[in-house]
Order: sequence, then C-alpha cells, then structure tokens
Amino acid sequence: MLTRLPEHKEEEDGEEAGRRAIDNNNPNPVISLPGGIAWPFSNSSAMDAALTTLVGLALVFLGGVAYVSWYKWRVLDKIEEAFAKGYDPALELATHVHSGKGDDPDLSYAEIENMRRKEQGRVDSIISGQEVGHYYLMIGPKGTGKSTMILEAMKAIEAEGVSVCEAHPDLEVFRLRLGKALNFEYNEDTQTGLFQRRDPREGGPALDIERAFNKLEKVALRCNKKNGRPLVLIINNVHLFPNDASGKNMLLQIQQRAESWSESGILTIVFTSDDVWPYLSLRKTANRMQVLSIADLDYPSSMYALRKLRKLTPWKEGDTPETLSNTASIIGGRLSYINKVSRVRDMVDMAKALLEQEKAWLQSLIGLIKDCDDDVMDEQKWSACTWLLLQEFVKMRVEQEKERDERIAAHKAAGKLGDQILEGALPLPVIPYHRCRTLMTRTDFMEELDRINIITIDTEMGVRPDSMLILQAAREVVQEDGFDELLQSVRDRIDEIESLHRTRELTFKDLGEGDLIRLAVDKNGSRRLEMDSRPI
Repeated sequence: MLTRLPEHKEEEDGEEAGRRAIDNNNPNPVISLPGGIAWPFSNSSAMDAALTTLVGLALVFLGGVAYVSWYKWRVLDKIEEAFAKGYDPALELATHVHSGKGDDPDLSYAEIENMRRKEQGRVDSIISGQEVGHYYLMIGPKGTGKSTMILEAMKAIEAEGVSVCEAHPDLEVFRLRLGKALNFEYNEDTQTGLFQRRDPREGGPALDIERAFNKLEKVALRCNKKNGRPLVLIINNVHLFPNDASGKNMLLQIQQRAESWSESGILTIVFTSDDVWPYLSLRKTANRMQVLSIADLDYPSSMYALRKLRKLTPWKEGDTPETLSNTASIIGGRLSYINKVSRVRDMVDMAKALLEQEKAWLQSLIGLIKDCDDDVMDEQKWSACTWLLLQEFVKMRVEQEKERDERIAAHKAAGKLGDQILEGALPLPVIPYHRCRTLMTRTDFMEELDRINIITIDTEMGVRPDSMLILQAAREVVQEDGFDELLQSVRDRIDEIESLHRTRELTFKDLGEGDLIRLAVDKNGSRRLEMDSRPI
C-alpha cells in the first residue's frame, strides 16, 4: 500500500537532489531552473566559453557596424548643414554691428552694400548658383571690394548653399579652417579608436583635405538632386598660400576638384586673390576657369561713393564739391581708403595723412643708400630696380597730366568745356609686363613687388601702381631734389661692388730680388689658335 508523502517533504527531497547533483564532480552539470526545466549548455566547458565569446564578439561587431554606418550618415548630414540657409560664420561676422561707445552704429557693413559695383550682378548670379559649368577666380588689389561683393551676394540669399573658407600660409591651419567651413571633423570625433589602424592626420593636410572633398562630393550630389543647383564653396585670399611647391600643389589639388565639379554642375568653387601668382599657376591646367578682374573705382564712382558715405556721418553738411574732388584725387578709387576718410571730420587732412604714411612705408622698405656696403648690395639692387620702375610710372603720370591740360585748354578755347573732362579723371598708368622686365633689367622682382603691394599685375599682364596713394608717394620722392643723382650713385656703387666681386688677384711666390714677371694680353689669341689647329 503506497502512502502519499506530504507535499512539503517532496519539495525538500527535490532540493536535496539538486544540491547533490551540483556538488558532484560532474563536469557538465544539468542546472534545473524553477519549474523543473533543465538547460544544458554543451558537453564541454571549453565549448561553452567559446560560444559565449563568439556571441559577445558578434554583438560588439554588429554594434560597431551600426555605429560606423550611423557616423558616416551623420557626417554627410553635418556637411549639408554647413550649406543650409541661415547662419554662416563669415556672413555673421561681416554683418555684425558693434554699438559700443565711441562708435557710430550707422558706419558698418551697411555702408558698402548700397554702393553696387558693375560686377555685383555677375557675382550675385555666381553665388546664387545660377551660373553653372565654370569655376571662378576673382583677382584684384587689396581693398577693392572683392569680399564685400561676395558677402553682399550671400546676404541676399541668406547664405543658402554657400560656404566660405579663408586660406592660410600654414596648410595645417587651412585644413582646420576648411573643416570648420564644411562642418567636418576629419574623423577626429569618432568613437571607433579601438578599430582604427592609423591616425587620420598621419598623412598630412593634403590627404585630410582630399578626404573632406570626398565627403563634400557626396553631399553636393545629394543636394543637387534636391535643389537642382550647385553648391558654392568660396576659398578667400588664396594668395596667402605659400608660393612654393606645397602651395602650388594645394592649388592644383583644389583645381582638379573644381574642374570635375563644375563640369558635372554639382559645385562651384570661387577663388579670390590679391596677387597674380595664383592666376599664373591655375591657368596652366585651367579649362573651365573664368576670371573676374576687380579694379579701383573710376573718378565719378569715387565721388559718388564719398557722397554716399558722408551722408551717414554727422559732418555731411560742411562738405563741398571741391573737398570731395581733392580727397578723391589723393586716395583714388580704393574702397578701403574711401571708407577710412569718410569717417573723419576733415577728409582732406585724413587723405594727406594716409599719403604720408604710405610715403614713409615706401621709403623704409625700398630706401636708397648712397655708399652702401657689399653686405646690402642685393637689397639695394632690388630697391634701385624698383625705383626705376616707379620713376617710369611718375613720368607717364606727368605726360598724362600734360595731355589733359592741353585738352582742357583746347576745349576752353573752343568754348566746349564739358563735364566729361575732370581734373581727377586720370587712370593709373599701365606698363606691359615685358617692358617692366626691360626697365628693371631683372625678371625675378615683379612677383615680390606684387606680393608686398607696391605694384599690381592684372590678368592681361599689365603692371600699374598698386594704388593712387603709392603713385602719389612715389611721385613726391622722385621729384625731390637730388633723387636722380642718388639713384645713379647707388647703381654705380652696385656696379663697382659687382666689378670687385668679379676681380681675381694673382699672387706670385718664391720671387727673389731682381726677378721679373712678364704678363701679356693677346686679344687675337683665339684666331691664332684656330690657324695653328688647321691641317697643313
């Protein structure tokens, strides 16, 4: 007869059996889960460890793949945000008005934006993406308004589809600035450091910039499908790149992308430069590049700009046409100088002060030394050649004024004097590049003079003074008493030093008293050698 044990007794016996099973030396115990369910892993503990490791690695791998995919997608989105409508760092800084004490809040970026140059319409169409199939180089002297026109065009469209990057002599700094403009971190913000083989910056700035352009190309393709117009990337002041192999290679690297992107119509690159050497470097391989030359304002435009800016100042009531004319005749049509003189009470005094500063800077840089030592011969050679060129500019200016005075006298005699003949309406004199090389007798000084803003070279290889102030300052120096004699004495001194360097000294040793030395110079010696060498 079977007797049913109490229920709690059966539970105790089950727990005791489980403890005995676990306490045994069985290498593969069967673990009983609550409810009586058994879960054996395998017949080997090594296999259990391997399976656990594989499962963990698989989870890590899948998580890493998901993170990398998300990161790449996020990188493209961040670059696209850099071209989104609204905030742009360069435009925000340019349009920011500082209203501190002592500053006139009306004199800001709004001064220039209402003075549209004739090139503004073309710049607007380029920045807004209406012109497709080309990339552009805006070249002109410093202070002529290149950046101002670009910022005005960006403001009109709220910087939609546009990004600006400033060039720098250090390519590592340019790498960071390009990353900021594109909102690209060069993979420095990724969390996949455990799986990276190399540092992203190990290859140098050129490889990092190439990686950025690869990402930018994907974004440009994506945006072109959405909007149907190209993005615009502006690289400002490319003349700041080093004028050596590294800087020219960087320009070539960017130009290759500009050629392919402009051909496909997905992105337009705009270069700006104050100097001519980037143009000479780019034109070697340029197929789709177009050049916009930005020069100083002419005399009527300068007068209009002065009147426009003076209306924003408290001293607008005291200005006379003679004051405006005298100011414009001194500073010319350089917008940066017009902006400076328009802020002060007496514009003529300010213009004369700028002229004195320019003259002092010019003399300190290329001043002539009459009896120079041979240690500074190269510097004086450079200075003398520069003054020869500036002297020619002054002579041409005098001839221009003489012809103008003759025309004015002829019109007065005929009673036909009109507004088309103005005292200040004389352009800067221009000398062809090849003639400048002849005047200076050197071919390696031109680009350096362009770099330090003494002269400017346009895309038609015409050379002119960098500004009206440079021409006026050089004229005052050249027309001083004794300048021609000083310049000639420096040139003579350079010839004397070079002659001494070419002189060789012969020393004879072991000569006794009464010994004679005979030296003969035979100018027909070469002919005699030829006659002696002929066969008989």
